[in-house]
This record gives sequence, C-alpha cells and structure tokens, in this order.
Amino acid sequence: MHSASPRPASFASHGPLRGSVKVPGDKSISHRSLMLSALAVGESRVSGLLEGEDVLATAAAMRAMGATIERTGEGEWRIHGVGVGGLLQPQNALDMGNSGTSTRLLMGLVASHAISATFIGDASLSKRPMGRVIEPLSLTGAEFNASPGGRLPLMVRGICPAVPVSYRLPVASAQVKSAVLLAGLNTPGITEVIEPVPTRDHSERMLAGFGTKLSIETDAQGTRHIRLVGEAELKPQTIEVPGDPSSAAFPIVAALITPGSEVTVTHVGMNPTRTGIYKMLEAMGADLTYANERIVGGEPVADITARHSALKGIEVPPDVAPSMIDEFPVFFVAASMAQGRTTTSGLDELRVKESDRLALMAAGLKAIGAAVEERADGLVIDGSGGEPLEGGATIASALDHRIAMSFAVAGQNCYNGVTVDDVSPIATSFPTFEAMLAELAQ
Repeated sequence: MHSASPRPASFASHGPLRGSVKVPGDKSISHRSLMLSALAVGESRVSGLLEGEDVLATAAAMRAMGATIERTGEGEWRIHGVGVGGLLQPQNALDMGNSGTSTRLLMGLVASHAISATFIGDASLSKRPMGRVIEPLSLTGAEFNASPGGRLPLMVRGICPAVPVSYRLPVASAQVKSAVLLAGLNTPGITEVIEPVPTRDHSERMLAGFGTKLSIETDAQGTRHIRLVGEAELKPQTIEVPGDPSSAAFPIVAALITPGSEVTVTHVGMNPTRTGIYKMLEAMGADLTYANERIVGGEPVADITARHSALKGIEVPPDVAPSMIDEFPVFFVAASMAQGRTTTSGLDELRVKESDRLALMAAGLKAIGAAVEERADGLVIDGSGGEPLEGGATIASALDHRIAMSFAVAGQNCYNGVTVDDVSPIATSFPTFEAMLAELAQ
C-alpha cells in the first residue's frame, strides 16, 4: 500500500499553533461500519468515514466477499450488504496493507462462513503476530494456516455451522474481543466473551445498533460478560462517524507544548473507553475544555480546545493503558517536555503494534535530547520543564504512522526541528495531517 521510496519530511517550530480543525473519522468505527453494513440486508449509508489506507483495505476486502461498496462524496459511502452468512469466496488474496484491525476482525468474520480467505499485508503487518486471534477462532472449528510465528501470509478456512465459544480474554484486546463476537454473528447459539479489563466498546455499541441481540453483564469483580445471539439479522443503518480521538491527540498535544498556542478540534469521539489520553493530560495540568457535547449514532462527541500549558510529570496507572494504548507515543512527547518525571508501566502491548513503539519512542526521544529510560513494560521520562528539546535528529519511524506523527509534533518545540525518515505511512490513518499542521502554524 505504501510507495516504494521513503518520503522524509522535517518539522520545526513556526510559532504558536492557532485555529480550529476537524480530524479524520474514527478508525475503529470506520472499519466496523463497513463490515457490519456489508453484513446487513439492504442499503446503509456512512458519512465521515476515515478514507485512510487501513479503512480502504477493509472496504476492498468486503467488496471481494460480495458487498457493494461505493464512495458517493468526501467521507460519504453507500453499502449494499449480503446478509449474515452471505459472504462469498474471495477470488484473490485479501491485501490488508498495514491494517492489523482489518486483518484480525475479518479473520473473525470469515471463521464462521463456509469460505476460505488468504490474508497478506505489507512488511510491517507481516511481522505482527496473529496467534491471539487464531487461538479463540480455532475453538469455533475454523482452520488456520499461518506463516511461522502465527504471522501473515495466513489462510483461514471458515466453517459453517461454527461452534459457539465462551472465551475469556487472557490480555485486554478490543481486536480479539471483536473478532470473536463477529465470528458469533453467523454461529448458532450464544457466543460469549469474558473481559476482565474493559477495552474500547465500539463493536458492542455498533452490533446493538445494527439490531444484534447482545447483552453485557458486569460481575462483582468488574469483569464484563458480553453475550451475542448468533445467526443474527442485521438491519441497514445510517452512520455518522465521529472524529478519531487518537488522531485528535496529535494537534492537542502540539498545542499543549507549543508556547502561545490555542487549537480547537471539532466533533471528536469521546467514548469513555478511548479518552484515557485526555484524562492523563489533564492530570499533568493540561488546559483542555470541552464544548458542544452530544451523542451521535450512540457515541458521545465533543469539541476540544487545548491551550499551551505548563505540564507536570505523573505516574500513569497501568489500568489506564487500554483506554489510551494508541496514544502513548504522542503522550511520551508531552511527558518529555513536562516538569519532572513521568512513569509508565503495563505497556507490553506497545511492543507488538505496527512497530515496537516503546523502543522506537525511547530511541527517538533520546536522539532529540530527552532524558528517557526504557523498561520492559514502559518508559520513564524526565521532562525538560517546558523548554524546547535540542532536536536536529532524523527519526526512524519503522513504517509506523503514530511514531511519524509523534515526532512531527515534537518538532513544534525543538530548537533545531525534527526530521522523520518516512512520513508516507501517515496516510494509513490521517491523510491530511501535514496540511493540518501547516494550516495551524500560519
């Protein structure tokens, strides 16, 4: 999906960042709106869809399995579904590009249909382990033939009827939870996911919105039991996708660390399972205000204004990690410019994302002058007290969009700017990112 030759870019301070911006649609909700619309009978309409490469990979895969999916305008899409159980055998391998979400969720969909699908991806995705999805989906009777280490290329041979499973998540993972629930859609009986640590709940909200019989009970220990009645009939929907809170974190942190800045990000999804980053920034002393709070398509939404703030180091509780797992790279940037020490732990998950995000962020922050200690499951960062960092380094992004954007943000408060070795991966989630930064700096 990425261009063959890297595209380096440099980011430096051009004074305060000011203005109002809208970030792309929520990636998690965009993926799921395409998948569930493709399984509904009739026509669904989606507006505000994130048109990054990851979501387009999902659209292409659902087309390959029989759904009619067409773009009718910017962020506007129309989907004619095939019905649960109606997925067709794809003629070619499904190219997932860089999208782990597409891969893991679609493995769940395919598992309970009588079709086979081969998943391939780019160099970064092909390094990422799929074993934790293969394990529960194998219990349904589906068969998997993966490359060594449970990696792509990988073939799924679905089964119909599949066996309903009751699966307790060994680690907090919204993707594993969602894959099991999606497999349950075409499985007779009740599929159950037991979730000791809550993770983002977009799948549950959207499955219920499409008419699935789904119940959630929380026991005395705080463990969630999510049960879905299979052989579901999904009803077509009209979906308005809110702005992605993970993407919004980049202009917000840029405003917080850049003197004189005030930036408003409009129409941001405020799902409580996704707002850990904002709670932790506020704990550091960030000046954030929320306006125009409302519910859109079952999801809370607000406009967030961020003003330059004197941030203080904090200890981040490990139980916050699932609600900000994708935002830690840019959070580390904020910590590197705070007063005092920030400590994070329980972040083993970051070693198996698009890259080893702990190692890359530690190396990159050290290269631009930050004081960072890398531990097995987190980083300890001693901040600059708001002073700009030295900068001047070229950062290896390892084909990871969030690493690239995080160092672009860091460049806003460095004496000598920051060069990112390849910004082309940013297109997977935030195609307008560079233009947005330039616009805010004018």
